[in-house]
Parts: sequence; structure tokens; C-alpha cells
Amino acid sequence: MGAEGPTFSWFVASLPDQKINLAAFGSIAFPISMVVEGPIIMLLAASTALCKDIRAYRKLQQFTLLLAGILTAIHILIAFTPLYDWIIDSILAVPENLREPGRIGLKILTPWTAAIAYRRFLQGILIRFEKAHFIVFGTVVRLITLIISLKLLATFTNFSGIVIGTIAIAVGVLSEAIFTHIASRSTIKNRIPQKTKEALNLNIKSFLVFYTPLALTPLMTLVIQPAGSAAMSRMPDIINSLAAWQVVHAIIFLTRSIGFAFNEVVVAQSDKEGAINVLNKFCFLLALFASSCLAILALTPISDYLLIQIYNLEKDLAKVCKLALIFGVTMPAYQAYQSLFQGQLVAAKKTKGVTEAVAIYVTLSLLGLFLGVNVSTITGIYWAIITFSIAGIAQTLWLAFRAKEAKWL
Repeated sequence: MGAEGPTFSWFVASLPDQKINLAAFGSIAFPISMVVEGPIIMLLAASTALCKDIRAYRKLQQFTLLLAGILTAIHILIAFTPLYDWIIDSILAVPENLREPGRIGLKILTPWTAAIAYRRFLQGILIRFEKAHFIVFGTVVRLITLIISLKLLATFTNFSGIVIGTIAIAVGVLSEAIFTHIASRSTIKNRIPQKTKEALNLNIKSFLVFYTPLALTPLMTLVIQPAGSAAMSRMPDIINSLAAWQVVHAIIFLTRSIGFAFNEVVVAQSDKEGAINVLNKFCFLLALFASSCLAILALTPISDYLLIQIYNLEKDLAKVCKLALIFGVTMPAYQAYQSLFQGQLVAAKKTKGVTEAVAIYVTLSLLGLFLGVNVSTITGIYWAIITFSIAGIAQTLWLAFRAKEAKWL
């Protein structure tokens, strides 16, 4: 999944007006879509932990469809009404030339939230019943569909970069959701028991007590995306920062992605004998590998080749991206440890600590961005990446503290 962002950025950067289209997507369409999507991200962990029998599966399915419908309505309200103008003017304050491209991209991404909600719900079931290889196949389907759509649209239409890119992303997400639906049918029919010994008395109240802290976690985190865009719009070198934001975020996300996946692994394996030691040792290797990959990329000529020759970025934009990647080197490592500690807390049904940690991250991030708007004289994206890195380390340390309290460390 992490390959989607770099692929999108590479293709859009090869089309006319690369800075405008990358900045419109990275500062408007993508962060707003992610904030709307926020409450459904942890459906993957919830489905993995709770779908132990057919009754729990059906209740969680109903909740998924309801939540997807509500969030899609919110997306439509933002993209197709004057609420968009208020958000752009009062909160994000992005340059005028980014506003209409951003609006178009946001409209095209309307199916995004519902498709991801349904797909993540089903992926949790595949993980619980050891059919995770279908998730890999689904991601391949999504990426192939994205690439084909990008190529066909660029070849046979005169659409702008953000229109081509967001159509391709929407089609890719929908194709993955359809594949996951088909791939999970056999598992749901044949592997989910009618009732288990540890069957959960799952009702709306008990589920909300369990899920609300999880839902708030990515929602609070994702609010930082548009907050970062808003702050960079008020700091030096606005257009380069906003355009670089999409490219840098995509590359860093790619190196963090294996750490994200570790969360559900911890949830699924936590009740097995010897799991604590194995998961802790594996997390160390995962963190070392992921941050080393980003460091090698950022600190060697590989970055020049990637950004200038492959992405075809203008030289001043490539320079901004390279330095921003260096500032983000710690992110993949602490992501692995966040997934370890968060997965342990989810498995122990102690999700309050997850919300507390995210609150620390959001508070420090907002304070840092506010300080940057008022005192920073450096390029906005540099300040933003440094701020997010410091806040992320603090979040990780708090998760470790709560996991230790839960007697996992």
C-alpha cells in the first residue's frame, strides 16, 4: 500500500504544473480525505480482535456499513458545499491557485472512505483466520489498477494531473475492496464459528467502549495532516513546502508501512506462548531495517537520482524534498515500536493508553506548528517534519509506559 503514494507522486510530477497539482493534492484533497476517513482506520484492529464468531462478525459488519455511510455523507458535505470554502479560507489558508484543483480532487475521492472501511473490516477477518496472503494480493490488485488507470488517463485524456491522479486512486481503492470481498467469502463461510467458548457479549455500548479510543487515535493523528498544511502555508517557501509535502510524505510512508502492518500481527499473535520475547526482538530488527532504508535513501546520491531523474522534480523542489527526508529518518523506527506497544494494549483490551499517547502527539505537534508559524525562518516543511518527529517519539515513549503497566514489557 505504501507504494501508492510514491507512484502517484511520480506520475503527477511528470505532467504539466507539477508543483500546483502535487501541492493541491498534498495540502487539500489528501489530508481532508484522511481526516474524514480517520474513524474507520482502526476497524482492521477491531475486526482482528473481535470477530471470533458469526454473531460478532454480523454486528461489526453493521457498524462498519453505518459508519461508512455517515463519513461518506460528511465527505460529500465538505467537497460539494460552501463548507469547503470556509475550511480553505479559515483553516488551511492555502494559496489561491491551489483551491480549485484541490476541490476537484476532493470531489473525485468521494468513494474513498466507504471502500476503505469495508476493506479494512474484511482484512481483519483474513488476519484472524490466517489468510493474510489475500491482503497482499488485494494490494497488488490496487497498485496495478492504479498504474493502468494513470497510464490510460494520461494517454487518452487531457485531464490535469490531480484529476488523473485522484481518479486512479479512487478506482484502485474500489478494486481492492471488491477483491477483498470476493477473497474473504470462503473464510467467512467456512472458518468463522457459529459460537466460541470465549464468545463476546458484543453490543453497541460494549463495542463503543472498546472502539472509541481506537477511532480517536488515527482521527487525532490525521488532523495533523491539514494542520501541517495550514502551518506551512504561513511559513517561508509556501509552494515548495506544500509540493514537497506530498512527495516526502509518500516516501516516508513507504518506509513506515511495514511498521504499520506490525500492529495487527501483534494483536493476532499476542496470546501465543513465547509471543512477548519474539515480538520484542522482531520489532527491534524491524525498526532498525526501516529507518536504515530511509537513511540510506536520504543521505546518499540515491535521493538525487530518485527525485530528479525518476520523479523529474525541478531542482529547487528536489533539494527541499531531500533535506526533509533527512529530518524524518527516525519516523520508520518509532512507527515499528508504536505498533508493538499499541498492538499489545489492544490485545489486552486497554485501549485508553493508545488515546492518551495520541493526545500527547497531537498536543506537541500543534504547539510546535504554532511556534513555527510565529518564529520560524526556515522552509516550512523542515520545521513541520522536525516537529512531527519529536512529537512521535514522545507518543512512542508514552505507549511504552502504558504497555509496561499492562505487564507486557
